[in-house]
Amino acid sequence: MIEGYCEQLAAALAQYAPADWTQQVDALTRERLLQSPHGDQARWLAAVQSLPQVRAQADVYADTIALSTDEPIDASQRQALAQGLRGLMPWRKGPFSFFDTHIDTEWRSDWKWQRVLPHLSPLEGRAVLDVGCGSGYHCWRIYGAGARFVLGIDPTILFLMQYLAVKRYLPQAPVWFAPLRLEELPVTSGFFDTVLSMGVLYHRRSPLDHLQELFSLLRPGGELVLETLVVEGDANTVLVPHDRYAMMRNVFFLPSTALLEIWLARMGFVDVRTVDESVTSTDEQRSTDWMRFQSLPDFLDPHDATRTLEGYPAPRRAVLVATRPG
Repeated sequence: MIEGYCEQLAAALAQYAPADWTQQVDALTRERLLQSPHGDQARWLAAVQSLPQVRAQADVYADTIALSTDEPIDASQRQALAQGLRGLMPWRKGPFSFFDTHIDTEWRSDWKWQRVLPHLSPLEGRAVLDVGCGSGYHCWRIYGAGARFVLGIDPTILFLMQYLAVKRYLPQAPVWFAPLRLEELPVTSGFFDTVLSMGVLYHRRSPLDHLQELFSLLRPGGELVLETLVVEGDANTVLVPHDRYAMMRNVFFLPSTALLEIWLARMGFVDVRTVDESVTSTDEQRSTDWMRFQSLPDFLDPHDATRTLEGYPAPRRAVLVATRPG
């Protein structure tokens, strides 16, 4: 299955990307999945392959990515469906519904999409890159909004398997996933019409390098959508956690939106604007039956929900939109 998927991904990329870029992404993907696979990859792949084979259609327009079928699904198939999907836990980004089996994910990713979508240029006919795509939830929503080609990248192999669980039923959809980090993508002249980086910047030790990499992948006139953790303050404000932030070790820079706008301008973006800023609630991120580990309610001060356990301001997220000059 993985060999076949790699071939399909390379063929799809070849229709939209430069040849050398496609070849390098293909080689990196094959190395990650075929030559040095994750220790749990075979188990996760078996879970995907155990999902019942039925003809399906999908609703990628509503808040829940919902698969349905006109074929009857018997009790044994439903049991296999439940076991297969639970074999891909934890589910962090969603929600999804597989033939009435609802996956209540840790994140209500549809809430983020509702904050982002009104500020995007129309996606009809666009080639779109989703950096740090997780399970691929937003990739499916981007496809539902009319994109002609969607590529999600994320190094977490479990997220690839969750994407493949949906792709199993939508093989013709122009939505693809490469298990790579942004910095692993080859340097080339930009060709994506829209690039999204949501929930990634604060994990990068060098945020300016991340913004420059995003810039390079956009075609002239292309649009960046950046969503990240921020703090309140002026153009000189940035929080650098001493150790952990909300129990996360890999959080490095939390700027104010004013400073983030300056960073984007310094990297060459124009028409930079903050379009949304909001505090993350414990209704948007929480533990569920499909993600049973600790989540946001466990990371906040039990006596003051406006602070993290470490005493920093509670998570606040902003959405910024910018353009690469034409």
